[in-house]
Amino acid sequence: MTVRPGPPPPPQVDWAYFLDVDGTLIDLADTPDAVRVDTALLDLIARLHRASGGAVALVSGRALSFLEQRLGTLRLPLAGQHGMERRDAAGRLWIHAAPPAAKCAITQALAPVLARHSGLLLEDKGLTLALHYRLAPHLAAYAHRLMLRLAAEGGAGLEVQFGKCVAELKPSGIDKGTAVAEYLAESPFRGRRPVFIGDDLNDEHGFAEVNKLEGISIKVGKGRSCARFRLGDVASVRRWLADALKG
Repeated sequence: MTVRPGPPPPPQVDWAYFLDVDGTLIDLADTPDAVRVDTALLDLIARLHRASGGAVALVSGRALSFLEQRLGTLRLPLAGQHGMERRDAAGRLWIHAAPPAAKCAITQALAPVLARHSGLLLEDKGLTLALHYRLAPHLAAYAHRLMLRLAAEGGAGLEVQFGKCVAELKPSGIDKGTAVAEYLAESPFRGRRPVFIGDDLNDEHGFAEVNKLEGISIKVGKGRSCARFRLGDVASVRRWLADALKG
């Protein structure tokens, strides 16, 4: 299904907002640690969080530790590592862990690959392993095949989640869609119209979940998607969210 060409409807403060981070709220960078979270974004999210009665959550492929470090004093619900770890509005932490033995074996198997290909970068997020190839895009097919093979050999309910220049190994059955569903069963999200905004393949699970509930799914940038609406870039996302605060 191709996303509709038009922009989403005007945002409302009584909706529930689920927001991807990289490529959605902040621009992508060459390496995971190179991104910067600016004070203007932090102020916008803080204001939307207050205006919506707390119904704003970041749903990211990043680890919670990364998100919490970049957010500073801002406290709001966070889902990290594609829903593997989730902090709810009450501050409780929920974790879906991968088998540590399988994760260790895969890390060891990747060591000689990383030594041979300097353009590949392995990011150990704690619960998932992400193989980045943004610095070596010609290795995309190789990276995909390698991670699929390692997931199959892991034999412990593992799957590979593909994204922009990344192949990430994680436990199967947990994704951004399940994280959204878990939030919507809790206060202050319960009973609200859900909004999910994302830019990458791993956001399709979130789009599909809110589509089932007649929510607002928004794809950022180009590409095929099951999302029902589109915004062009990070700046457009920020402007659209700011419109919710004008009423």
